[in-house]
Amino acid sequence: MSVLSHKPYTLEEKIEAQAYDIGFDAIGFCEANLDPSIEAGLRAFVARNYHGTMTWMEERIEQRAQPKALWPAVRSVISLGLSYAPGNDALAGLQQKTCGNISVYARNRDYHDVMKGMLKQLAQSVVKWGGNSTEVKVFVDTAPVAERDLAEKARLGWRGKHGCLVSRNHGSWLFLGEIYTNLSLAPSSPKGGKCGSCTRCLDSCPTDAFLEPGKMDARRCISYLTIEYKGSIPLELRSRIGNRIYGCDDCIAVCPWNNFAQTARTLKFHARDENSAPSLAELVQLDDTTFRQRFSGSPIKRIGRDSFIRNVLIAIGNSGDKTLYPYVIPVMKEENPVLAETALWAARRLEVQKTSS
Repeated sequence: MSVLSHKPYTLEEKIEAQAYDIGFDAIGFCEANLDPSIEAGLRAFVARNYHGTMTWMEERIEQRAQPKALWPAVRSVISLGLSYAPGNDALAGLQQKTCGNISVYARNRDYHDVMKGMLKQLAQSVVKWGGNSTEVKVFVDTAPVAERDLAEKARLGWRGKHGCLVSRNHGSWLFLGEIYTNLSLAPSSPKGGKCGSCTRCLDSCPTDAFLEPGKMDARRCISYLTIEYKGSIPLELRSRIGNRIYGCDDCIAVCPWNNFAQTARTLKFHARDENSAPSLAELVQLDDTTFRQRFSGSPIKRIGRDSFIRNVLIAIGNSGDKTLYPYVIPVMKEENPVLAETALWAARRLEVQKTSS
């Protein structure tokens, strides 16, 4: 559908049509304000230290909770969604113990780079149609923005019990981005949908990170542990991580609303073959140079080689495959104490397999 063929007559319709033409899968509009309870919830979350080492969550809470605190001129928010729904079972890789399982969103290009370009393209049209005084700012997980809360207010979906946005059409597989503008845009109308009594997402968490529906202790979340956290992963959680070497999709993948999601249209989000079921033996041998080359353009590159190898070592320790033992020994000599300790743990786990076989 093109802007010309659609013949929209309101600014909101023109923006919506252009968004779909660019490649977005969902769009909504809302006023640039959020309920005060959101700020209160953020402060309570941080006060209980549920954010772990993510110190950036402690900063600029007011700006995250209220768009006008970030940019006083903003009057409306355009919330955009981009589907990254996989074409197969997102959790199938968990059964391949000698291979690493990478979260669906990281199996190809970094969505920040892909989505930012699309947002800027749409923002140019907003400025063109809005008039000379129109101002815009674009965000995609790069500033203190309550993306899920704004997306819910803009009617893209609702906050699921796992804390992520759920869409009637795209399930739990949506990347989110925003355009803040000083234009006054008509808010989107309700579209319906809810979780009901379903608790599949809560029940699926391997590390029991959920405290209650919609609330979690990030310090127990595998995505936090394998991506944000830089230290030695707690011993009591390592066996539960399995072969998840970057992120975790369990609570998202089991959502029944995913049954309505179609495979992502954006080819840059389709999994690369080498990231679908990468060999743990290959990955654990990566040095800094080969790591950077291997994951060029991928969000995985952002966590650095050492954190990634730490994750791979835990997967090796959980594999039960004694043939991986020789690959662990060299890492025990690493200068990084986290790597050396994790390698020793993995070796001891495999030694148990060797002696019991």
